[in-house]
Amino acid sequence: MNSTAKDKLIVALDVSTDRQARELVDSLRGMVGMFKIGSQLFTEAGPKIVSEIASSGVGVFLDLKFHDIPNTVSCAAVAATRLGVSIFNVHASGGGEMMRRTVDAVSEVATNEGLKRPSVIAVTVLTSSDATMLAEVGIGCEPETQVRRLALLAEASGMDGVVASPHEVAVVRSTVRRSGFLIVTPGVRPVGAARDDQKRVMTPAQAIRAGADYIVVGRPITSAKDPVESARQIVAEIESGLGQ
Repeated sequence: MNSTAKDKLIVALDVSTDRQARELVDSLRGMVGMFKIGSQLFTEAGPKIVSEIASSGVGVFLDLKFHDIPNTVSCAAVAATRLGVSIFNVHASGGGEMMRRTVDAVSEVATNEGLKRPSVIAVTVLTSSDATMLAEVGIGCEPETQVRRLALLAEASGMDGVVASPHEVAVVRSTVRRSGFLIVTPGVRPVGAARDDQKRVMTPAQAIRAGADYIVVGRPITSAKDPVESARQIVAEIESGLGQ
């Protein structure tokens, strides 16, 4: 579990080039807990940028949201483990067998090859989704209900935690009783920032008070005129949440 405010901040490197990613890592190193590499940067720069950043001594959250047949996802999970990431995720909606086989594969390769085992977490409901969007894909319930259902499935499948909107953090905490169950929370916007395409958002302080272990922030930092100052302000907001 994190002990300081900066450790709880994950900066999303949702940028278009590996050069931009390196510049952000260099400028924010030591100020934040981890860096997230998602589909945009991974598609542009490939696994090399993941291993490069991970081997430089900072944590990497590989946010590719694996969702496929169990064999394919478990093999991708092995590759992620070998890249040296700290956390990676799969979609909980891939089902229990997919998640169980993924956890088993990660534990096996880490043990057999002497690697650090990453935390494997499950995406519940995207922060860009609401009840209307869930209905479009045949899920006839509120986001909170779906998050509760998938969090329980993730726990039963041996996952280390979940990705959940700040609005569902309290739901997960009241539903999953396992000690150390991680909640990584996107959809966080500092006071006064635009929501962009996020629908279920909170401020950093609110998300921390609700019980998030990590918060993920992208554009409010990476698109800021001064990313370092923006990150510093967000860490201060996290500190205020920890203090109440």
